[in-house]
Amino acid sequence: MLDRLNQAMEHIERHLDQSIDGAGLARIAATSEYHLRRMFSALAGMPLSEYVRRRRLTVAGAEVLAGDVSLLEIAVRYGYGSGEAFARAFRAMHGVGPGEARRSGAALVSQPRLTFRLTIEGSSSMRYRVVDRPAFSVVGFKARVPLVHVGPNQAIIDFIRGIEPGALERLEKLSDLEPQGIVAVCDDLDPSRAEGTELDYYHGVITSAAPPEGAAVLPVPAGSWAVFTTSGPMPEAIQYLWRDVFTEWFPSNPYRSRPGPEILRTRLSPGKTEADAELWLPVEREQS
Repeated sequence: MLDRLNQAMEHIERHLDQSIDGAGLARIAATSEYHLRRMFSALAGMPLSEYVRRRRLTVAGAEVLAGDVSLLEIAVRYGYGSGEAFARAFRAMHGVGPGEARRSGAALVSQPRLTFRLTIEGSSSMRYRVVDRPAFSVVGFKARVPLVHVGPNQAIIDFIRGIEPGALERLEKLSDLEPQGIVAVCDDLDPSRAEGTELDYYHGVITSAAPPEGAAVLPVPAGSWAVFTTSGPMPEAIQYLWRDVFTEWFPSNPYRSRPGPEILRTRLSPGKTEADAELWLPVEREQS
């Protein structure tokens, strides 16, 4: 998998002055575009589209300083429809406009080329299982919240605090499918998975029962799920688990992520500082 990712990175470098689409990169990486974007975001710490943009502006910055061609020619070469659009993007990354950079020889920001390598540690193993599930429903309460990669998500905390405890107790009685009890479900995430992008958050149960009046319902089709377990401090253990799944498990196993919700069941310690957690991710086998 890492070799194929590096082939896709080399394709980006050869085509910075041409159109680069996610579907074409996914074919080079021999996986789905959805999984490629998820993998790249987890491994690189930024969305794929952001990396391409930053590499283009890095190379464009060198051409701006060289002064061999006009700024408009550089803007058009790297996909900008006007000099103004190029100047805005250039300033956003480098902190200075292209004209000023050319006149003053200002210091610019560089996005290094990415190469993916496997680091073998062997210090821990990951507990998981893969299960096939028929269609089911998530039933509960729903909010649109921002994505937070590290640390508490205050929007989710405030949303849960606003739910009447009795309503959660009544809802929990409907839980009749695994994972049991109240679960946190994230759906409709932005493909980039960039910090601050929005997602649908459900606080509810997995059930085959009829939903109560007024409840939010998320129908989930049949499919395979990879189930991971972890224990540790909140919320770091859960956030690190998600990171490790994409940086360690997927590159080492014949599966790829598929569209669908992410389901998390958490059991907190009495002090609410530690947690046992179970993460369900929709997956499919890689095509050989």
